[in-house]
Amino acid sequence: MTDPAAKPGPAPWWRPDRFARKLDNLRTRQRVLRATRGFFENEGFDEVETPVLQVSPGLEPHLMAFQTVLRDPGERLTRRLYLHTSPEFAMKKLLAAGMPKIWQLAHCFRNSERSATHHPEFAMLEWYRANADYTALMADCEGLLRAAASAAGIAKFQRGANASDPFAPFEKLSVAEAFARYCGLDLLAASPDPERPGDEINALDRLAAAARPLNMVPHAGDRWDDFFFRLFFEHIEGKLGMVRPTILYDWPIAMAALSRAKPGDPRVAERFELYVCGVELANAFGELTDAAEQRRRFEADQELKAKLYRERYPVDEDFIAALMHGLPQSAGIALGFDRLVMLATGASHIEDTIWAPVALAGFDDPGAR
Repeated sequence: MTDPAAKPGPAPWWRPDRFARKLDNLRTRQRVLRATRGFFENEGFDEVETPVLQVSPGLEPHLMAFQTVLRDPGERLTRRLYLHTSPEFAMKKLLAAGMPKIWQLAHCFRNSERSATHHPEFAMLEWYRANADYTALMADCEGLLRAAASAAGIAKFQRGANASDPFAPFEKLSVAEAFARYCGLDLLAASPDPERPGDEINALDRLAAAARPLNMVPHAGDRWDDFFFRLFFEHIEGKLGMVRPTILYDWPIAMAALSRAKPGDPRVAERFELYVCGVELANAFGELTDAAEQRRRFEADQELKAKLYRERYPVDEDFIAALMHGLPQSAGIALGFDRLVMLATGASHIEDTIWAPVALAGFDDPGAR
């Protein structure tokens, strides 16, 4: 029996009055998507599609995946699979198969993520260039963002009171330069030395000493990367991509993820992130092609995940085999398409740019505004 005193819940997202509030944003999304397809077609890319169901969902330590079970028709055989957090592994297999330039707009899934800029199911724009380095992707970002802005009919991207002009030359700033400018410290001198295994503890002490004028100290149990990100989020991220987009490049090798070490400077990795109005829009790598090093990083990441979350995901052995077969020198990037539409429309919440949100019973509904 319904309690007559109970307060009514928020109206469902499909109520015409609520849906009408974001319809202009969704039509802009369609224009940006058409411009995106046109950009990649003009650049000679093939649009591809890869399975959402994967043996390994993506192995970044802090990403949480959705799990399911695949059964054969007779249900004699079963296999645990995951919804991918990124189409990266499958797309790199296509590079190993000989595809030179590929892109896709993939639905990706990340558990335990929901905020103004995060959604458990979201659209990831991912593309790869074989026989290229990460500087080619920097040029792609400039062309793509200008095409998106033109399609949206805007001169600048908007996030609250902040604006960023994609038609101006993009700012290119190394991570070390950003720490020097905004934190007043020499990051590389305070980073783990790749030539000295086990240097992370000493590096944390060096970074803590360098950050003392900022009145910040590591928390108990912090690793070097924990303290790095606290400094980054508090003092740097919100200042990036203002006035014009920022390409933040050459991350410390300790933050390499799936990128390779930069030739000539093993302290840093060929990695960059793209920021607009303080929002991280994309993450790019000069791809690691060494199968043994890739396995070592995967195993280290899963040891950390087990320590932090008591969970680990399997390594995709078929992906390792593709690396061993031979992945060409290549560069790849993942860009949050919903966030791009947010910036093109000035929307304050990611759900204002997607057609239908994932229903999360028992959670506050940010659409009820």
